[in-house]
Amino acid sequence: MNRFREKIEDELAEEDEPVLKEKEEPKKKEPVKEGSATAFFRKLFVDGAVSKEAATDMLPYLVFLCVLGMIYIANSHMAVKNIRDIDRISKEVKELSWEYKSLKADLMFKSKMTEVAKKVDTLGLEELVEPPKKIIVQSK
Repeated sequence: MNRFREKIEDELAEEDEPVLKEKEEPKKKEPVKEGSATAFFRKLFVDGAVSKEAATDMLPYLVFLCVLGMIYIANSHMAVKNIRDIDRISKEVKELSWEYKSLKADLMFKSKMTEVAKKVDTLGLEELVEPPKKIIVQSK
């Protein structure tokens, strides 16, 4: 079936009928509110407030604004990354601090005189029962 032929036949059939047709007025668009954004852009671009030349002249400025926007976004991403790194490192510092304190406590416990005596007892060393003697060397 040829749709184009059907359209032509329909148009020919309509022409054969003597019907008085009134001129149809083109549909008018509803007036756009003055405060809306579409009215602003329509007035700006359609009514000729901004010509093609002016838009072309503004292009470097728009590119500059886009670059600034990208820098702003990248800066915010880097700030978030730095905050995450700071949180991770602070947790690591806390863990290392706890480890340091526990090792220090173990060392303090193991360096007590009684603990040292227990460790060296296997080597055959004993604790002194007499106080140490002072050796004095007389010079000539």
